[in-house]
Amino acid sequence: MQDLDKLIAQAADLLRQANYAVAMTGAGHSTPSGIPDFRSPDSGLWTQVDPFAVASLFAFRLRPQEFYNWIRPVARLVLEAEPNPGHYALARLEAAGLLKAVITQNIDGLHQKAGSQRVYEVHGHIREATCIRCYQIVPADSAIKEFLDDGQVPRCECGGVMKPNVILFGEQLPLKVLTSARQDTTACDLMLVVGSSLNVEPVADLPLMAHGHGAKLIILNYQPTHLDDRADVLIHADLAEVLPRIADKAINL
Repeated sequence: MQDLDKLIAQAADLLRQANYAVAMTGAGHSTPSGIPDFRSPDSGLWTQVDPFAVASLFAFRLRPQEFYNWIRPVARLVLEAEPNPGHYALARLEAAGLLKAVITQNIDGLHQKAGSQRVYEVHGHIREATCIRCYQIVPADSAIKEFLDDGQVPRCECGGVMKPNVILFGEQLPLKVLTSARQDTTACDLMLVVGSSLNVEPVADLPLMAHGHGAKLIILNYQPTHLDDRADVLIHADLAEVLPRIADKAINL
């Protein structure tokens, strides 16, 4: 049985003592905002479809309509989602000087919407889309809204298919963003891992990389991860309830 109050106090103490703390967030960080994750047995997106059949770069080029049909309900949820208390807690920690950056696997932009300033979106984002024919980059808002209304694949003025600037299977991660995330990982003396199953590489390797450089680990996730035994503080609980309490205690110590 977890002594939640004690664990929250320990996490807050570590944040106060750290010289360079970095957070890493996964899909679980956005589930309290109504965005489903990818692997949960009941609601995970990959339990309903083979990801390589619809969400690989190869499949997108061959069958873009299938990708858009699959992403349509998710895109609507993302557009309508609002930051949850966990997002605001990380933004408050950054504003208080206790957190240097957020490395996120999420594409929803909710960290920025909550006020976080230094965010590394290693799996891309949905704010822009790129034509796969002429490579023109445009804001995605209007194209996504039109698609949600009519269900038709968004197209560029040249006739090419518009692809959201999210990273699909078989596609390289954005090198500049990933390099910056790795630099902060090796520089940090504390990594706060929130809402990540730590199953998707190479991002899942970052906490282990930080630990290897001597950083302490705080892991806050509903389900166990393969790094639980390395954590200095391990909390299996609702991040939307626990993370604000950690931030309050750390900021007001």
